[in-house]
Amino acid sequence: MLVFKFGGASVRDAAGVINLSEIVRKYTGQQLLIVVSAMGKTTNALERLTKAYMNGTDELPDIFSEIKDYHFNIAKQLFDPSHSIFNEVANTFVEIDWMIEDEPHDDYDFVYDQIVSIGELVSTRIVAAYLNHADIKSQWVDARGYIHTDNNYREGNVDWEKTMVSIKNDIPKLLEKGIVVTQGFLGGTSENFTTTLGREGSDYTASIFASCLQAESVTTWKDVPGILNADPKFFSDTVKFDELSYTEAIEMTYYGASVIHPKTIKPLQNAKIPLLVRSFNHPDEPGTIIKETANTAFEKPVIILKQNQVLLSISAKDYSFISETHLSEIFSFFAKNQVKVNIMQTSALSFSVCFDLKHERFEKLLVALAPNFKVKYNEEISLITIRHYKLGALRDLVGGKTVLLEQISRNTAQMVIK
Repeated sequence: MLVFKFGGASVRDAAGVINLSEIVRKYTGQQLLIVVSAMGKTTNALERLTKAYMNGTDELPDIFSEIKDYHFNIAKQLFDPSHSIFNEVANTFVEIDWMIEDEPHDDYDFVYDQIVSIGELVSTRIVAAYLNHADIKSQWVDARGYIHTDNNYREGNVDWEKTMVSIKNDIPKLLEKGIVVTQGFLGGTSENFTTTLGREGSDYTASIFASCLQAESVTTWKDVPGILNADPKFFSDTVKFDELSYTEAIEMTYYGASVIHPKTIKPLQNAKIPLLVRSFNHPDEPGTIIKETANTAFEKPVIILKQNQVLLSISAKDYSFISETHLSEIFSFFAKNQVKVNIMQTSALSFSVCFDLKHERFEKLLVALAPNFKVKYNEEISLITIRHYKLGALRDLVGGKTVLLEQISRNTAQMVIK
């Protein structure tokens, strides 16, 4: 059997849903499970809605109306007005109505997951309905009943044993009846609350299902021809890799390559399942295959740019050396506030780290550090990582920028720039 994952860009409008159906139609002779993300920029819009709700701002009704109108307009282009999908979509959005009628829960991350998850639930309802409308037999499945997690909201940790039992017990029987359509990004707790698996986590969902079902392969359909050495939005003259090893893909995702979610590769590597990255605009082209071993010549370096970063420098208030005891305390604060370090550097009197700016977590981290440490920080900075670099080319990449922090190892160079 095969697992396909379609991201938000692939289903951002009615034409995208129709294109998805045409891709799927070519594989109707095989058992197929499809993982679908929220449509277009819906996750961003639902994040704005969550903030408006938590902050009690007046823009909340307008944001919610915009999200609902967007989905109903897509549905209107795909279905007759009498189709049941309109009630299904409306009933799904009611879950948000029920939540925003009450006072906000104290835990922002909990609220985030209950609201933002609606994007995937609605998109998959529409996709499954359209596949059936196009005479491609399919069934909608709620991923929250199969991917079991703890209560670590926004970064749910998968209970693999329980998840594997649920998937193996049910999904093979469903696949015998037709295509299975389910949500990326989502999990469920033992109390039946929704969790999410981390931003852009739909790739990870696909790898979870694939590894539990021993799939032949996973294909993630993107708006790029495959995995490139750099993001074409920021760098010109990019090249596509025909194949990559699991190891190289893990390195790239660890440093922030956004084409694949960081947790995606390991379950596939363990099960020796190849991952294909292909273009939904050119579905007949082969894209990139990630597998155990790959014959890859890195004629150009791999360049990974992470924007919206914070560079935080921490020092002891008594001017003592930064010791292992200090680092242990500092890292406990990072772990407690779910702040992931992208690069770190230690000197005699300070410890510097760069990480993604998520305001609510950053503010909690600053409060935790304040009693024992002095902090300085820079916002609106970027982290650039270069794999397989050539020394002479490093400076050209950051020309005209101020380098705030730099690390160079045998195979990887990283620079924090402003």
